[in-house]
Amino acid sequence: MRSSLVGLLLLGLSAGASALQCAVLPAEPDMAALRAAYEQPVHCWPAPTVADGVVWREMGPLPSVPFPENNPYSSSKAALGRMLFFDPRLSSSGQIACASCHDPHLGWADGRAVPFGHDRRAGGRNAPTIINAGYLSTMFWDGRADTLEQQALMAMVNPREMNADLKQVMRALARIPEYRERFDAVFGDGDINEDAVARAIATFVRTVTSRTSAFDRFMRGEYRFLSDEQVRGLHLFRTQAGCMNCHHGPLLTDGGFHNIGMHFFGRMREDRGRYSVTGKAEDVGAFRTPGLRDVAFTGPWAHNGLMLTLEGLLNIYNAGGAEVSAGNPLRDDPLYPQTSPLLKPLGLSDQDIQALVAFMEGISRQPQRMSPPPLPGLE
Repeated sequence: MRSSLVGLLLLGLSAGASALQCAVLPAEPDMAALRAAYEQPVHCWPAPTVADGVVWREMGPLPSVPFPENNPYSSSKAALGRMLFFDPRLSSSGQIACASCHDPHLGWADGRAVPFGHDRRAGGRNAPTIINAGYLSTMFWDGRADTLEQQALMAMVNPREMNADLKQVMRALARIPEYRERFDAVFGDGDINEDAVARAIATFVRTVTSRTSAFDRFMRGEYRFLSDEQVRGLHLFRTQAGCMNCHHGPLLTDGGFHNIGMHFFGRMREDRGRYSVTGKAEDVGAFRTPGLRDVAFTGPWAHNGLMLTLEGLLNIYNAGGAEVSAGNPLRDDPLYPQTSPLLKPLGLSDQDIQALVAFMEGISRQPQRMSPPPLPGLE
């Protein structure tokens, strides 16, 4: 009995000692106090400021990419998917590949507000980067696809994108001996079908992930990798700026859908967002929260690509959202979008905005670049 009590006492003292090892941030910290608070293990960092009801996850390194049971990873499948990703013969014109809108030299996006697709028709939304797409549970800005396999085929058949006739594409691929050999080696039969094409492309896309950033190195104790301004930006991100209401966890996204006011309801650029998938009034104007890793290299930003600078994007949040409804004759429409209650005017100074931009640069690293592979039948 005595030994058990002693053991419990020692455990209590040990736990107390561990708690005491975490530096406590004063109410009005100077730069030295901020560095002391963040130059310690992540579990010791000051808790973020989030709205009631927000279930947040702590920042951290990227875990291993999850590959689904029905489409496990293999190097040969990823290599086949890479070929298909860069092959314009997956489009009806023979001119547009997946890589046309997801260029590895442009942050795996395309650097445009909205992409050009079939017959040079402008797309309806910004082409998001595919970096870290393998971690996502929904695809596209409105979440209409649940898997990368679905996303690949939906992009192929979209008349504003690749405009493909899938049967014709499969027949064209089947006429190429090297593709027949590769599909047979990967999938165990000579049949080239849309399911196999989708699984190969999705496998390749899941290999496109963020490289180790300065922030990753900071989190593992290499504290020189973030400047004072970036540490201050990290603190603002977690507190006054309220970013962690929606941007948290290793990917810096909650995976949810929010309306920040850029819906243009009733106007030429109207986009009802998630509503087009769910039909729910509360989803009008809501779009998927993007992950922020490598964000400095994936602009322009927002679902419509209208934000040309990170400063401009942050000013939207600083104002409490982009929506200005005063005097709008459609304000009483039952479907009129309600800006997310998570957005409030923040009162950030220009210096604060610059610190947040500096932090975003710290969570970004030049994405992996890749040249197109030799394509079968085009030598």
